[in-house]
Amino acid sequence: MLTSQKVINAINEQVGYEFTAELQYYAIAAYFAAEALPQLSQHFFNQAEEEKGHALRFIKYVVDAGGRVEIPGIDAPKSKFKTPRDAIKLSLDQEVHVTKQINALVDLAKKENDHITINFLQWFLTEQLEEVSSMDNLLKIIERAGKDLLQADEYLARVGIRTMCEPPKNS
Repeated sequence: MLTSQKVINAINEQVGYEFTAELQYYAIAAYFAAEALPQLSQHFFNQAEEEKGHALRFIKYVVDAGGRVEIPGIDAPKSKFKTPRDAIKLSLDQEVHVTKQINALVDLAKKENDHITINFLQWFLTEQLEEVSSMDNLLKIIERAGKDLLQADEYLARVGIRTMCEPPKNS
């Protein structure tokens, strides 16, 4: 095996977290669909698929490293929200939490002197920066829209969720 059993166990736990996030995003997507907010709904359906992709990436890594995949039990997602803001705030909090989990995996890999896993996890660190930034921006959009969520949905259709434009490329 290319990594320690400790690292494999921690990554298996992360697989469960990623599948939990996937289900949570599906529940939020359904919530926004029921509220007739198709752009928000689609955004969260896309997020759910991304989380599934993350889980599958971790699974592939465990198999490639010679470990055994053991997916832990998954809690039911929250599906009722007082406000749309609450649903998005839950998503932001979830992404911040996942970032801490990825950081803990990196710390464990460092402790185990496991450079292969450290290298593998670099992609997830970059991804988490994007995920937290995106959810934070979406929360700001929803807060600016106030009670007029159709305005937020329309804005997402026109602009999407960008934190800022790409800097100019040097020639």
